Amino acid sequence: MIYSALTRLAEPLLRLQSTLGGQDALRERLVMDARPVAADIWIHGASVGELTSARTIIEDLARDFSVLVTTNTETARQMVTGWGLAARLAPMDLPGTMQRFLNAVHPRLQVTIEGEFWPLRSRELARRGIPQTMIGARMSAKSAGNWGRFPRLIRPILERVEALSAQDALSEERLLRLGARPAAILPKLDLKLLGPAQISPPVDSAARDMTFLAASTHEGEEQVFLDAFVEARKQHSDLRLILAIRHPKRGDEVANLIEQRGLPVIRRSQGAEDGPVLLVDTLGEMARWYAAAGLCFVGGSLNDRGGHTPWEPAAYQCAILYGPHVSNFPDAYAALTAADAARQVTVDSLQTSLAEILAQPARIRAMGHAGRNVLDQRVGAPDGLVTALRDLAKRAV
Repeated sequence: MIYSALTRLAEPLLRLQSTLGGQDALRERLVMDARPVAADIWIHGASVGELTSARTIIEDLARDFSVLVTTNTETARQMVTGWGLAARLAPMDLPGTMQRFLNAVHPRLQVTIEGEFWPLRSRELARRGIPQTMIGARMSAKSAGNWGRFPRLIRPILERVEALSAQDALSEERLLRLGARPAAILPKLDLKLLGPAQISPPVDSAARDMTFLAASTHEGEEQVFLDAFVEARKQHSDLRLILAIRHPKRGDEVANLIEQRGLPVIRRSQGAEDGPVLLVDTLGEMARWYAAAGLCFVGGSLNDRGGHTPWEPAAYQCAILYGPHVSNFPDAYAALTAADAARQVTVDSLQTSLAEILAQPARIRAMGHAGRNVLDQRVGAPDGLVTALRDLAKRAV
C-alpha cells in the first residue's frame, strides 16, 4: 500500500518534469512518447551485459514471435535495434505508465533476464493473465539479505513467476527461499556461458606463454601488476604485459604509473598494438587481448569489487589468476580452481605465483585447456528453456 501510494504521487511530478525539462529519455520511460509497438513477447534486460548474454535466446524466439525488448540504458537500446529488433527504454513502475505500456504492447509473455523485481509491473501482468518468466535468474547473498527484509514485496512477485531458470544453484536456492514456487523451476542455465562457448580458442604458442594480460583492472590494482611484471621480467626478458584497464578515462593516471617504473608508455588509444607493456585504454577489443595472452589476471578481484567473469578468459584457454574478492562469481571461480584452471593470489603472493607459473609453460597451457573444458561441461543447452518459453507464449491472452 505504501509503495502504491508513493508511485501514484510520484508519477504526475515526473510527467511534469519530463514536459518542462524536455527530457526525451524520461518521456520514453513514462510512455509519453510514440506508442510502443505491439508484440507477442516482452523481453526486459537491464543493460548491455544482460541482453548480450541472452541474445541467442532472444533471436530464437524472434524467429516465430514478434518481440519487444526493453532496457534501462540508451546504449543497450541502440545495440538491440542494431540486431534488427524493436527496442525501447523500459517503462517505469508507475500505475499510469504500466497501463499505457501494456495497453499498447499487449504481450502474450513477459521475460526478465537475470532479475529486476517491480511490484506494480508484476501485479499488473498477473491481473491481465500474462505469464511472467525469468531466465538466467541471479540473486546474490547481499541482495537476498536486502530483499529478505521486505517479504511482502518480494514474495508475491516471485510467486507469480511461472517459469524460472536460475544461473546457478545458489541463486536458485535463494530465490526459492524468498518465495519462488518449486513448480516453476526449470533447469539452470548460465546465459553468460552461451557466448563464450561459441568462441574458437587460439592455438598454443610460445608468444602466448610469455604474454600476461591484466584484464579489466581497477584503481589500486595496476601498480601491483606492474611491480610483479618488472620483477618477473628479470628472469623472462621476453615477457609482455597487456594492461587492459576497466575505465579508459583513467588512461593518463595509469600511464603515469608505467612511466614511474621506467617503462615505455605505449597506449592503444594512440594506435599502438605491441610493446613490453601495452596500455589498453580503449573499449571493445577484449577478444583480441584474450587471444594474445596465455596467462590472464581477472581484475576487480584484488580490491573488493566482486571480480569480473572468468568465462571469457576460459573460453580463450587462458590460465587464470584472480584475487580474493570474487563474490560476483563464487561458483565459477570455485569450479575453475578445483579443476586446476585458476589460481587465487593476493597482493603479497602475486609476484611469487607469477614467477612459478612463468617457469612452467606447459603448466600455463594445461591450465588454459582445463578452463575451457570446465566451460564446455557447464554451458548446457538452451533448447529446453526456449521450448518452455514458446509454450507459454502460445497461450491465448
